[in-house]
Amino acid sequence: MKSLPAMVIVGAGQSGARAAHALRDNGWDGGITLFGNEAVAPYDRPPLSKAVLLGQKTTAQCALYDEAFYREQRIDLRVDAPVQHIDRAARQVVLQNDRRVDYHRLLIATGAAPHRLTLPGATLAGVHYLRTVADAGEIAGELAPGRRIAIIGAGFIGLEVAATAITRGCEVVVIEAAARALMRAVPEVVAAYLVERHRQMGVDIRFAVQVDRILGERRVSGVRLADGTDIACDCVIAGIGVKPRTELAEAAGIDVADGIAVDDTLRTNDPHIFAAGDVCSFPHRLFRRRMRLECWKNAEDHARIVARNMLERGETYSEVPWFWSDQYDMTIQIAGMPAFGVTTAVRETGAASKIFFALDRDGVLVGASGVGNVGDIARDVRVAQALIARRACIEPALLADRNVKLKPLLAAEVI
Repeated sequence: MKSLPAMVIVGAGQSGARAAHALRDNGWDGGITLFGNEAVAPYDRPPLSKAVLLGQKTTAQCALYDEAFYREQRIDLRVDAPVQHIDRAARQVVLQNDRRVDYHRLLIATGAAPHRLTLPGATLAGVHYLRTVADAGEIAGELAPGRRIAIIGAGFIGLEVAATAITRGCEVVVIEAAARALMRAVPEVVAAYLVERHRQMGVDIRFAVQVDRILGERRVSGVRLADGTDIACDCVIAGIGVKPRTELAEAAGIDVADGIAVDDTLRTNDPHIFAAGDVCSFPHRLFRRRMRLECWKNAEDHARIVARNMLERGETYSEVPWFWSDQYDMTIQIAGMPAFGVTTAVRETGAASKIFFALDRDGVLVGASGVGNVGDIARDVRVAQALIARRACIEPALLADRNVKLKPLLAAEVI
């Protein structure tokens, strides 16, 4: 009997590598081929902006698995094999050298790429983006005591790098075009709390400011703002968001809608092709809308579900998003989608710790943002995840009262 073609995964990041592992765990005994294009084995990205830049962890220590794992699991890992296109009719991927590889099922887990600056001077030496281990290595070399670091963008990457740079003795200015930080991620009250801490630590954060150009001849010497103000700096780090890497899918005629469009089983409009992680948008049952998530937990959760569905298990995805960030001695843990809230209830959980609960216009809990000491926030954020999963409708006063235990609220009315 002829054996089936391999399960082929394009993208050797978090989702791709974890999906390969999950295929084996779920009983797939055939071939698994995992294609990457960074020339390194799959690794964990979150430490890049924190422990790696601080010198607490090497990029090698970020590897998801050691070399023996791929041999033992019979995963054919090719770390420098860019896929050029997908031949859907033949069910093959075509590599750079025109070699063709058959697939039984194909998973596209190509992730996202940083938006690039298009300003004059954007190609000067000393302009950096943080996405890969190579990027982290370059930025780590820039962070030394007394160095002046200009960060464009006050999203999580920008703020994490700012915290790391301050910790390493740099002078830091953060420039944000929007009126506040973390515009798409958290309610304004949460963003203001984080920004205040950064300012206390010495970060110069400027909002509603446009950058006109990057100054310098061969290397960055500063940035010029739209109002003519010049800010001297030794390097620029841009964190202005990412875009899903959908080029392969689009060229193959796969539907795209803010990422590769998949159904709630993570299958595309081609029944033999799936997508997972940062690259795809999917309908979320809890939030009743299509969304695309850029976070570690989503990549992990997608990998587990998509592997089972590549084996025709037919499971739907409805996990509650969860995200964390470490800045200075603070931990930020976010459950659900706080940005979907219209009302905020604040619970003091410690001397310098708070949880901000976000409720939608129907009073349904849609998000929780814990900020402070991890021991003061982690338990309540975990319970909040369960409440969000139930679409619990809870009075804001109960959420704000630290004397009210959250766990019994799981019996609250569900909408």
